[in-house]
Amino acid sequence: MIATVCQKFLTHGTEPLLKGFSPSPRGSLKTTPDRAKLNSFQTETSQCLVASPGQSLNGSVTAPGDKSLSHRAVICGAIAVGETTVRHLLESDDVAATIDAMRHLGAIVEQGENGIWRIRGVGVGGFRDPVGIIDFGNSGTSARLVMGAMSTTPITAQITGDDALCRRPMGRVLEPLAQMGARWSGGQGEHLPLTLIGAELPVPIVYRLPVPSAQVKSAVLLAALNCAGRTSVIEPEPTRDHTERMLQLFGAHIDVSQTNESERQITITGHAELKACALSIPGDPSSAAFLIVATLLVPNSHIIVKDVLINPLRMGLYDTLSEMGAVIDFQNKRETCGEIVADLHATSSTLTGVEVPAGRAPSMIDEYPILAVAAAFANGHTKLQGLGELRVKESDRLTAIADGLRACGITVHETPDSLVIEGAGSKSVQGGAQINSHSDHRIAMSFLTLGLAAKKPVTVDGAHMIATSFPQYTDIMNKLGADITRGAE
Repeated sequence: MIATVCQKFLTHGTEPLLKGFSPSPRGSLKTTPDRAKLNSFQTETSQCLVASPGQSLNGSVTAPGDKSLSHRAVICGAIAVGETTVRHLLESDDVAATIDAMRHLGAIVEQGENGIWRIRGVGVGGFRDPVGIIDFGNSGTSARLVMGAMSTTPITAQITGDDALCRRPMGRVLEPLAQMGARWSGGQGEHLPLTLIGAELPVPIVYRLPVPSAQVKSAVLLAALNCAGRTSVIEPEPTRDHTERMLQLFGAHIDVSQTNESERQITITGHAELKACALSIPGDPSSAAFLIVATLLVPNSHIIVKDVLINPLRMGLYDTLSEMGAVIDFQNKRETCGEIVADLHATSSTLTGVEVPAGRAPSMIDEYPILAVAAAFANGHTKLQGLGELRVKESDRLTAIADGLRACGITVHETPDSLVIEGAGSKSVQGGAQINSHSDHRIAMSFLTLGLAAKKPVTVDGAHMIATSFPQYTDIMNKLGADITRGAE
């Protein structure tokens, strides 16, 4: 049900979200002053937003720092020797959870002048026992990667998260970490909350991923840093390779080989000494997607999103949009932070439905909600396959997408791992619905995007969760010409 009182999602309130953070002192408890400030922010931020059709979108913006790279930069900096500096770090709730965890484990993480973050690491194997509980909030990435990083150091940590995170499965990560020597207690059904006990004598392993998962792969690679010998991860299909790239920047020795047409093996040599780096985080293509798709759908629009990461293993959405007829140009390609970036120029486009193969899912697993919205405005049907993983994200995204589209007048056929969306065309999407975000930031932003191009406004409940990945979303969209306001009572 829509909250009885809906306050505006004030993006200016997000700007100081992390600026007040200070290193957690030894002996700090679960709710440090920093975390308390964060929780207060979330309580005061809006519960519902309304997106209304209006003027075209035009202008040039920079996407927020990539969330995947921001998590990894903080973790790698915390286990490196020396001081790592990070520019354009994503200042969101999810990254705040990773920062808080690293402070609990002994690293010093501070924001300096000009938005530059400084991380003084403890070295590989240098984590200390945290006093109190590490709370990962809503961030599954934080939980899984940090569990990997700490699992081969002989420490004991109590870890938890919010209600949504505690419903998400952790068994996929715990299984390989147990093979390396880690143990855990609690965690009924392999869920948070649990107590993780790091390995006294960690052992290297060869681990074949049962399903493609960059988070599981990353957890094993981070755990392997404090193991003697060589650890290998075999993935049946390539997944985002940010961990491999960033670890190499910090000095880890990693070999990547193609074992067959689709299968890759990533091997890392343990007991490496990571050395501090100076990093500049590229823009997040998953966040840029909301700006780009809104531009494609709203008539007479043209925007430029600068400095966007275009890692080939993250381009599934953009490849699909191109197949649908989207006009998106990638200009000024260059390299930063070991990754390729570009400026994305997008123009209003007429889209046609397509069939998206299941094999593309690993390269666009976070973008299916916004792709589904694009499909609603396309001519003809769009078939999305291989979506079973969406049922264990921040929400059951598959059902949330289907229910939201139906509420906005779109015909959707749902199976356990696929959606078929009957596109209504660019001028025939009704909108006019109240959408439950299910505390999922990507569902919230996707249906706000729909409201900008539909016939009638769309109200989204639980919009405060947008702060987990894109705190400046409303501010940026409205500067481009969008009409997103607070919801009525």
